[in-house]
Amino acid sequence: MRIGSRTIKTALGTPLAIWMAQLLELDNFASAGIVTILCIQVTRKRSLLSAWHRFAACMLAILYSFIFFEGLMGFTPLAIGVMLLVFIPTTVRLKITPGIITSSVIVLHLYTFGKIDLSIVWNEFLLIVIGIGIALILNIYMPNLERSLEEYQMDVEDCFSSILKEISLYLKEEKYAWAGEELTRTAELLEEAKALAYKQVENRLLKPHHPYYHYFHMRTKQFELLEQMLPLVTRISQYDEYASKIGDLFEDLSGAVHPGNTAVLYLRKLEELRNYFKEEPLPESREEFESRASLYQLLNELEDYLIIKRSFKRSDI
Repeated sequence: MRIGSRTIKTALGTPLAIWMAQLLELDNFASAGIVTILCIQVTRKRSLLSAWHRFAACMLAILYSFIFFEGLMGFTPLAIGVMLLVFIPTTVRLKITPGIITSSVIVLHLYTFGKIDLSIVWNEFLLIVIGIGIALILNIYMPNLERSLEEYQMDVEDCFSSILKEISLYLKEEKYAWAGEELTRTAELLEEAKALAYKQVENRLLKPHHPYYHYFHMRTKQFELLEQMLPLVTRISQYDEYASKIGDLFEDLSGAVHPGNTAVLYLRKLEELRNYFKEEPLPESREEFESRASLYQLLNELEDYLIIKRSFKRSDI
């Protein structure tokens, strides 16, 4: 059973927050541990947002509790219900709804005390600060995801290489069959890789962009084009020199899937193929015409694929 870093930080932070609250002889000291649990998140950005939501909601809850309990309705269950009818829509308006649970605990503390004075407010304030502070300190450390992202990159590139190779074989061998399992695998890898890269983005507070996120976004757009190419390939019924030459280009590309930018070279080869087709005689049969049209459209899709790659800078990785 694997124990993640968030679990470890929760296990460390919760007793530490409770211990600090006990040292300060705060009432309801266990609530500091609850705040820490709620504020420890999977990324630094989410941790900061969680801390802000909970702190703001708790301060608002203390203010509303004073107004409704001390000023309007007294310490009654009805006062809690009426206050929540006003409090929750206010948190929605202020976009701090994740803090509702924590602030509700504070409200119940104040209700239990039966009065609200400076010492009680200070007690609740310290509980909140200790809980949030411990969580923020622990969330300074986040595991480095670079190695995992690099592994995803290599796996995606292997899949791309396989897909391009299979298209090449399909164009060059009339009876070639391909199950297409690489397509499903690539889609899964890209989704997982982008989610992981986005976590890395949220851990870089001073640099909101991350090269791997742009890289996997680029590969996703390329993959969409590869999927669009497959119906064109299956429409080809004439396996002649035109299909073979395009198949050779796909074969060359299958061996050049990497972060480096060689797209310009293959765009030049693609243009040479186009010029070659223009100089050849027109198709004589309907079947040959339809195959030639599919091949030409396939070149257009391949050109878009290469243009996307050309726009990606090797220095980004």
